[in-house]
Amino acid sequence: MSKEEIVVQLVEVFRRHGYEGASLSHISKLTGLGKASLYHHFPGGKEEMAKAALDHIDRWLETTVLKSLSSQAKPVEKLQQMCDQIQEFFDEGRKSCLWAVLVLGESSDDLFHNRIKQALSRWIAAIAAVLQEMGLDKEEARDRAEETILRIQGALVMARGLDSITPFQRTMKAIKSELLEIGERSS
Repeated sequence: MSKEEIVVQLVEVFRRHGYEGASLSHISKLTGLGKASLYHHFPGGKEEMAKAALDHIDRWLETTVLKSLSSQAKPVEKLQQMCDQIQEFFDEGRKSCLWAVLVLGESSDDLFHNRIKQALSRWIAAIAAVLQEMGLDKEEARDRAEETILRIQGALVMARGLDSITPFQRTMKAIKSELLEIGERSS
C-alpha cells in the first residue's frame, strides 16, 4: 500500500473518530497496518498522521475548489462547479468534514487551529472574489462567502447528527439556486 493510500484511509479514520478518539491501536486496526508500519511511514506518530491527513485535504482544496474558483469560467459556473465538487468530496453529506472534526477537538488550538483557519480563509477569499466578479461589493461578497461555508459546514454536521444526507443535499441545492440568482441579477 502506498503512503498516499494510507493517508486517504487516515483521513477517513480522523473524520470518524477525531484526533483524540483515534488511538494508534484504532488506526492500526482500521488501516490494516501494524504499528511498526505506521511508524515507518509516520515516525512522528499520530500527530504526523493527522498532519498528513490535513495535507491531503489542503491539496484537495487547492487542486479542485480553489482552482475552479480561479478559472476562466463564468462566475456562476465557477460557483456551481465548486458546489458539485463539495457534494462529491463529502459524498452527498455522508462524510464529515475533517476540519470540523479536528477544530472542535481538544487538541485543535495546539495542533491544527492555525492550519484550518488558513484553509478556511483561502476558501472564503476565493468565493468572495468570484462574488465580486458577479457585482457584489467587497463587504457583501465576503459576508456571503462566509455564510456559504457556514451553511455547508452546518449541513455536514446536521447530516452526521441526524444520520441523513437530506439536510446537506437541501442546503447545497439552495446555495446553488441563490448563486444563480446573484448571477442573474448581475447580468
